[in-house]
Amino acid sequence: MRTTPATPAEADAWITVLRRYGHLHRAEPGPDGTWTVQRTPASTPRTLHHPVLALDFVAEVLHDVRRTKAQTPR
Repeated sequence: MRTTPATPAEADAWITVLRRYGHLHRAEPGPDGTWTVQRTPASTPRTLHHPVLALDFVAEVLHDVRRTKAQTPR
């Protein structure tokens, strides 16, 4: 459980890393600290209006990545 609120800088950093590693098809920062993100070319774009929403989205992506990785035979 978090003891400090999510910050815009933290959300920016996580979304940048996910995009850099290819886990996001699209991630565009908005003028007022929002992000528009899209997981795949076929998925619906989502606008994240607050750092807490962004970190919830990041957690969802990381959960999916870890689950997919665990299911992949080595």
